[in-house]
Amino acid sequence: SRTKMQIHVRDTKNRMDRYTVLSKRCLDILTQYWFEKGRPRGILFPNKFTGNYLTVSTLEQVMRRAVSEAELPAGATPHSLRHSFATHLMEQGVERQNIQALLGHRDPKSTEVYLHVSNKSLMGIQSPFDRKEGAGHE
Repeated sequence: SRTKMQIHVRDTKNRMDRYTVLSKRCLDILTQYWFEKGRPRGILFPNKFTGNYLTVSTLEQVMRRAVSEAELPAGATPHSLRHSFATHLMEQGVERQNIQALLGHRDPKSTEVYLHVSNKSLMGIQSPFDRKEGAGHE
């Protein structure tokens, strides 16, 4: 949905369709691509030979090229990008239930794997002892 800045993810690994957030920048790129391809319906990125979904090997090739062009660490994978997405959402204060919905997890334990506590989020925590007035020795 253009107005809600969401994208509908269908036919997922666990067969759980969902909506997830879509950045304005990505929306602009996808819109341009969509118009260039003649406003296709159905699969947005079809296999150019079969018209069906892309193969795993094609996705791996596209990922390697994108990682190189974006100057990401060589070992970046779709999974590591997904993990980073979830971590950044957590650091922004997004509720875990919302992150779970965005990732399409049925079981909250699946989401916990992505939500490690980063050093960055620990940096802003003040000790309760320091917040107490008059703390310390006289």
